Amino acid sequence: MTISRRQFLATGAIAPVAFFSAINRDLPADPPPNIVFILADDLGYADLSCYGRRDFETPNIDRLAREGMKFLQAYANSAVCTATRVALITGRYQYRLPVGLEEPLAGPRRNIGLPPQHPTLPSLLKKGGYSTALVGKWHMGWLPDYGPLKSGYDHFWGFRGGALDYFTHKAGLPNTDTDDLWDDDAKVHQVGYLTDLLGSKAVSVIGDFAKARRPFLLSLHFNAPHWPWEGPGDEAESQRMQALFHYDGGSQKIYANMVRAMDQQVGRVLQALTDAHIADNTIVIFTSDNGGERFSDTWPFTGKKTELLEGGLRIPAIVRWPGHVRAGSTSDQAAISMDWLPTLLAAAGLQPDPAYPSDGMNLLPPLTNAALVPRKLFWRFRSNAQRAVRDGDMKWLKIAGNTFLFNVVDDPLERANLKARQPDVYQRLIAEYETWNATMLPEDPQATSATFTADQLADHYGNIRK
Repeated sequence: MTISRRQFLATGAIAPVAFFSAINRDLPADPPPNIVFILADDLGYADLSCYGRRDFETPNIDRLAREGMKFLQAYANSAVCTATRVALITGRYQYRLPVGLEEPLAGPRRNIGLPPQHPTLPSLLKKGGYSTALVGKWHMGWLPDYGPLKSGYDHFWGFRGGALDYFTHKAGLPNTDTDDLWDDDAKVHQVGYLTDLLGSKAVSVIGDFAKARRPFLLSLHFNAPHWPWEGPGDEAESQRMQALFHYDGGSQKIYANMVRAMDQQVGRVLQALTDAHIADNTIVIFTSDNGGERFSDTWPFTGKKTELLEGGLRIPAIVRWPGHVRAGSTSDQAAISMDWLPTLLAAAGLQPDPAYPSDGMNLLPPLTNAALVPRKLFWRFRSNAQRAVRDGDMKWLKIAGNTFLFNVVDDPLERANLKARQPDVYQRLIAEYETWNATMLPEDPQATSATFTADQLADHYGNIRK
């Protein structure tokens, strides 16, 4: 058989394409990314120098922002820690579970926690072939019924309660039997400043996971800069305190030292990823569980922890994923803690459990510079009967018996109450809140509230005085 020159050239042009297409079909897909999720405790929106802190610097966390994306409109699911952690790990509004109604979770005498049968970010990733570990704070229920190992983590090294002394690692005073440092389900005693210990353990876990050559999730949940306010050089302070929550404790300088100590450990974690040659295939997220407290900087917002004002809910959020997230970028996408479950599952090629659909949004499109998606977000907080809705740029807020309508983009300080100027928007957001609230569990009058007396605080965290 003879063919023309034109037919021969056409055949020759097609053959290499077909050949290389066959090769590409045989190539393995990109391996699923490792995930390092770093959560600070009570860190304010502007407590990082890359978000505007002026009196100290956080060079390692700033590096994440230079090499990734910084969210400018990120929210916590709650103004306190337990509720936000429930939303983070389940990808759903915390008000769907009794443990999510705690503000925050009280001591073991109230036997409530995250149900082990509920799908979680670590349990879903684990089913998808991931190794999982939590280093740091749990605060979603006590043994024997609840714990990290019952909710998807292969390993746990950290503490179960809401706060503990940075040096004694007790949830109470030095002369109390309130040790709260654990290796899996066994108590451990280790000398050192807790922030440093958590960083060291995280570095060790990364090394072990890298050797296993399996994708992994490392949740590194620092206690810093949560009270008691103790910097790396303040060990004597723990001996002087009359209660773990010390009204006379702390200063701007001590707070700066606490945040800088955490930043140093973040730097060690980033170096561990580089040393293990896995940094390019690892998603690193840094964020906080709620707005800042006593010494934090929440500019340009008002309000702090326990308040549904922007300062109690707005948090820093940074994502680094080389080759996927553009370095040095920012996003105005409204995001919230429960978004991370669908986002990270999507990055791993997995899906939420269809019986427990996520209330969050997959953030991968905005992380890769897609168009912004308008959000409608809801909050409620039993202390001071607080309620809030954000829809687009507008926010309805009820707090201490007063109601407001703010444009939180034009007026982030929440000063100009627009409810008389825009009554239709005001009434619509109230109606939307009531419709949403009817789908959630009712508030539990027995649940703990974030408003405590000094004695209640001591009892809340198990400070058994002798």
